[in-house]
Amino acid sequence: MFDKILIANRGEVALRVMRAAKELGIATVAVYSTADKDAMHVRLADESVCIGPPPARDSYLNIPAIVAACEITGADAVHPGYGFLAENARFADILEEHEIAFIGPKAEHIRIMGDKIEAKRTAARLGIPSVPGSPGAIANEAEALSIAADIGYPVIVKAAAGGGGRGMKVADGPEDLADAIAAARIEARTAFGDDSVYLEKYLSKPRHIEIQVMGDGHGRAVHLGERDCSLQRRHQKIWEEGPSPALNAAQREEIGGLVARAVAELGYVGAGTVEFLYEDGKFYFIEMNTRVQVEHPVTEMITGIDIVNEQIKIAAGSPLSISQDDVRFLGAAIECRINAEHARTFIPSPGRIAYFHPPGGLGVRVDSSAYQGYVIPPFYDSLVGKLIVHGRTRTEAMMRLRRALDEFIIDGINTTLPLFRTLVRNADVQNGQYDIHWLEEFLKTDPAMEL
Repeated sequence: MFDKILIANRGEVALRVMRAAKELGIATVAVYSTADKDAMHVRLADESVCIGPPPARDSYLNIPAIVAACEITGADAVHPGYGFLAENARFADILEEHEIAFIGPKAEHIRIMGDKIEAKRTAARLGIPSVPGSPGAIANEAEALSIAADIGYPVIVKAAAGGGGRGMKVADGPEDLADAIAAARIEARTAFGDDSVYLEKYLSKPRHIEIQVMGDGHGRAVHLGERDCSLQRRHQKIWEEGPSPALNAAQREEIGGLVARAVAELGYVGAGTVEFLYEDGKFYFIEMNTRVQVEHPVTEMITGIDIVNEQIKIAAGSPLSISQDDVRFLGAAIECRINAEHARTFIPSPGRIAYFHPPGGLGVRVDSSAYQGYVIPPFYDSLVGKLIVHGRTRTEAMMRLRRALDEFIIDGINTTLPLFRTLVRNADVQNGQYDIHWLEEFLKTDPAMEL
C-alpha cells in the first residue's frame, strides 16, 4: 500500500479522496494555488504545498510543480480527482518516469478513450454498440454531406478531442451542415487545440445512461450499475440518479455485463464510466471517462461500495476486492450539483459565503468543501457542493431530496438551489419522464417557474 498520496486537485473532490486515503491509513498531501490558501482541503491534509498563482495553467495544470511537490513531500502516489489532469496521459507517463504511482488507468487507455474517434473504434471492436456516424474524422464538407445522407438528418458534429459539451453542433439538414462543421471546428480548436470533428446521427429524445465499472488490469472487472444523467443544460449534467427510471433489472444486467466484459478484455485499471445515449430500448456508446466521476456518490449510495477506496487499492497492485455477485443494488439515490450560479441565468456568482447550513438526517450526504466565510474564487468551476440522498424507493428518495433542499441554506452568493427546489416538485421529474433536452425546454417554456 502507498505511504503518502498527493491529491492533484481542489475543492470537494480533494476532500473526497483525502477521506478515503485517511480511512486506509495513508498520509495525504494537498496542493493549492494562492487563491485556495484558505480552502478546506488545505486545512485537513497532513501536508500542503503551494504550486502557483490562481490561473489553473500556472497551478493545478502545472505538471512540473506537482511533480516537485511529490519529491518535496515524499509522496509515492498521485490521485488526480476529476478535471484538470485526471485524463492527461502525458501526466500519467511523467509520473511513471519519476516512479510515482498514478491512481488511475494506464496512459494508453487514457489516450484511446480521450480521442472520441478512437474510442468509438475500440468500443466497436469490443462489441459495444455505437451511434451511427462517420468512421473517423471528417476531411471535408463533401464527405460529411455523403455520410449525413446515409445516416439521415438531423446529425450532430462533435469535436474528436472534446468533452463537457464543447465543440458540438447540430445540423437539421444539408443546408445547415457547413455552418455546423465550421462552428464546431472553431470551438474545438479554441477549447482543445485540435479542430478534428466527426459526425453522428442526432437522436431526438434520448436519455443519458452511464455504466460505472471497475477493473484491476488482471482480466477482472465488474459493473456497479447505471446512473441516469439526462437532466442537463448545454450538455452539462446537473442532476444524476441511480437506478435509471427508464431501465429494468434485465436491461441493467445485459448492458452492465456487456460493458464489464469489454473493460476486462481491455485490461482496464481502476474506475471508469462508459456513457451511452438510450432511446427506444437501444444503447449507443458515446464515450468513456477514464476517471472517477463527479456523480460517483450516487453509485456508492445504492451499492455501499467505496469507489475511491477501491481505486487506491487497485493502483497499489491489489486485485478487485469484489466480484459481480457481491454487487447488490439497494433503493434509489439522487445527486444535485449545487453551483455558485444564478438559478435562471446561470451567471457565475463567486464571492463570500455569509451563511452555510447543509442538510442532514438519514440518507442525506453533502460532499462540499464550502464553509461559512469561505470565498468562492472566480478562477475555477462554480461547484459549491453536491447533495446526495438515498431512499428505499425512488419516491422516498424524491421526498427526502425535497426535504433536504428546503433545509439547505447558502447566503451571500447566488446558487442553483432554487432550480432544484422547482425540479423536485415537477411532475415530469417526479415520474422520471425526461430526456437530455427536457431541462432546456423547461427553462425556456415554463412561465410559472419562479427562481
